[in-house]
Amino acid sequence: MNLMVKWSGSRSKRFNLGEMILKKIIKQYELLFIVVTIILIADQVTKGIVRNNIPFGEQWMPVEWLAPYFRFVNWNNTGAAFGLFQNGGPVFGIMAVIVSGFIIYYFPQVPRENKWMRIALAMQMAGALGNLIDRLRFGPVTDFISIGNFAVFNVADSSITVGVGILILAMWMEERKEKLRAQEEAQVSEESDAIEKQT
Repeated sequence: MNLMVKWSGSRSKRFNLGEMILKKIIKQYELLFIVVTIILIADQVTKGIVRNNIPFGEQWMPVEWLAPYFRFVNWNNTGAAFGLFQNGGPVFGIMAVIVSGFIIYYFPQVPRENKWMRIALAMQMAGALGNLIDRLRFGPVTDFISIGNFAVFNVADSSITVGVGILILAMWMEERKEKLRAQEEAQVSEESDAIEKQT
């Protein structure tokens, strides 16, 4: 009887510990999961629509007069975002895994109040995974957004680019805050020293 009570209590403690760990993980990665899921769904759904409705190499113009500036095409990309470094698919696939692993490791270390930096990291991971899924399923990545003479791209490419832009801006803002904080602390210290000298 006592053994059963002890075993039951030990099992309950393990369950509570597991539940606490799970809650902590969810809390740490909640924003990452939400952003990555939304962008991945948008990326894969739009690529699927293009593959199923626009023949490869063809284009579709939703509005005729926008044709020189904006159109949808069905194009394969064997390189990086925006058609750079063609035929480097396997290398970029490995890089996507490494980048995603780094973001998963680093994400909990970013302060929760620094939301924009966390969103930026999530956007980069979503973009990397979106194109990785294409490489694993089809080989090349499906690109379909064509603006003017600019390279053809997709939702994942946009997510990576915007994520990098937000990350740079967030880091600059954080650095600026640190400098202002240091200046304020130095000013307070100088004022304190001046008061002490007067007394």
